[in-house]
Amino acid sequence: MILQAIDIGYAYPGGGAALDGASLSVARGERLALLGSNGAGKSTLLLTLNGTLKPDSGTILLDGAPAGTTRADLKRLRSRVGLVMQDPDDQLFAATVAEDVSFGPMNLGLSTSEVRIRVEQALAALGITALAARPTHMLSFGQKKRVAIAGLIAMQPSVLLLDEPTAGLDPAGVEELMAVLTRLSEQGTAIVIATHDMEAAYGFADRVAVVAGLRVAREGIPEAVFADAALLADAGLKPPIVYEIAERLKAAGVIPADAAPRDRAELLGLIGGVLSG
Repeated sequence: MILQAIDIGYAYPGGGAALDGASLSVARGERLALLGSNGAGKSTLLLTLNGTLKPDSGTILLDGAPAGTTRADLKRLRSRVGLVMQDPDDQLFAATVAEDVSFGPMNLGLSTSEVRIRVEQALAALGITALAARPTHMLSFGQKKRVAIAGLIAMQPSVLLLDEPTAGLDPAGVEELMAVLTRLSEQGTAIVIATHDMEAAYGFADRVAVVAGLRVAREGIPEAVFADAALLADAGLKPPIVYEIAERLKAAGVIPADAAPRDRAELLGLIGGVLSG
């Protein structure tokens, strides 16, 4: 495990408890979806994982050791654990895309040539090389999200945390972004998304964790967690429609009992195969 939260407690000043005994582990290169209704504590947990918020209780471990709270400790933690907030305007501040993406690597004290290489690689990874010279205020919402991610990728983190990454994107934008995140995970970066978009989570995640009752109520492979109807009801969630349809079709013997389509395309492919056979 690269990153762990153990029994985290946190209360906002004057706002009551946001987390109470929340625990979560993140493994190298995995794709993890943190699920919960609005206000469940997903964002707060992400903010503690990268040191933006200091837990009132519990421990954050990085590579198995306490992350620490000194300025040097937090700099190391945030260089390894990047956080993309829900609104990219909260993170973009430089005049141009290239300048914004270069900010993080420059703060790591890298040479000018190394910074340039990292910026070029990050822009290419997100498919936004052509936007390098564009002013950040002239970007679309989806482009801003990609630039915010590129700025963190340029720091070569071990873990990338994203708060509601699909919010504000149209269906095509969601598909493009999730494809980018999948490629990043295949290159070894652990990706954690906090979301209530069950469809996107099901198509993306190797593992899901449900936040309810101020803690992580359950985690596991998506099919096992989504089969727990009582848990989802308590958490204010509904299973993905692809999962529900597939379960009905398996029960009716239309598709194989071991089939596990994760998205619309996979489900339609299974149905098409049955119909053509």
